[in-house]
Amino acid sequence: MGKMKKLHVAMSPLTGTIFCGHVLKDGRTWSANKQDVTMDALVAVAGHVKKFGKPVEITTESGDLLYKITVE
Repeated sequence: MGKMKKLHVAMSPLTGTIFCGHVLKDGRTWSANKQDVTMDALVAVAGHVKKFGKPVEITTESGDLLYKITVE
């Protein structure tokens, strides 16, 4: 069995759409068949945050706060 290509998840800076798929070797260019997973991704994140019952904080490597996600 061959090595599976890693899936890439990213947001389009132009539309805000969250896509999932494979990227080319340059690490930036989407290959064919990327999919819009915006609602699935948002529901998954909301469920993840709710499960732990407190905000999730995303920080840089140096510890600076980038995002604080809360679910009500």
